[in-house]
Amino acid sequence: MGSIQPLSRVALDLGPITIYWYGIIIGFGIFLGWFLATKEAEKSGLNKDIFSDLLLWAIPIAIISARIYYVLFKWDYYVKNPSEILAIWQGGIAIHGALIGGIITAVIFAKKKNVSFWKLADIAAPSIILGQAIGRWGNFMNQEAHGTAVTRSFLENLNLPDFIINQMYIGGSYYHPTFLYESLWSLLGFSLLIILRKFPLYRGELFFSYIIWYSIGRFFIEGLRTDSLMLTDSLRIAQVLSLLLIGIAVFIIGIRRWKGFSNNKSAKSI
Repeated sequence: MGSIQPLSRVALDLGPITIYWYGIIIGFGIFLGWFLATKEAEKSGLNKDIFSDLLLWAIPIAIISARIYYVLFKWDYYVKNPSEILAIWQGGIAIHGALIGGIITAVIFAKKKNVSFWKLADIAAPSIILGQAIGRWGNFMNQEAHGTAVTRSFLENLNLPDFIINQMYIGGSYYHPTFLYESLWSLLGFSLLIILRKFPLYRGELFFSYIIWYSIGRFFIEGLRTDSLMLTDSLRIAQVLSLLLIGIAVFIIGIRRWKGFSNNKSAKSI
């Protein structure tokens, strides 16, 4: 077998400015999510610019919070390499950190605009998980967020194209393409949310369905990864948080259903 060259992380080198595939892919995911959310917002009677206005705040805050989250749980490394803390183009952002920042921003934004946060969250949920499905390909280009070592024959038996198999050859070994597993899981979740949108759900339940679906997949996929952020030597932060989020989402849905949630409007009608 000849030497396997990974795909270049650089999309365009303009001398002092380098444009990475990671940023392009993440940007495309955000754009497509914004486009779909804007169309749905218009159908729901909201101002067509509401998600444009929200993203002006949510995107930079989510990126900053995602990086802070990652750096905090990798502090042993970054305290020795402080110059790399801002090197976000090298990868190293955590989706849970982005969600925390994005949700807090959306709650404040909804209050300022006098719009239901749950209404915005339900509209945005399919866009968020679609953006995640696309964004994982940025990890693919960076050869990160992969799983444990496997053989080439294992990857070939999955009927993966050569460009994926070759990109999973890192440092002399092949690895589980966990980026792909999560991308496909998220695409299935996107399809599920689009279907659920047609059912008479309470406000917020579409968003909670996203939380549950994504967290289930993330829990199992995280167990394969080699770059997990760790809470302790044996506890992966993403797995603990996934279980916590599933429990909270199921509990809230159950309580609201049991109490006959006073704002009984379906996701279809918002």
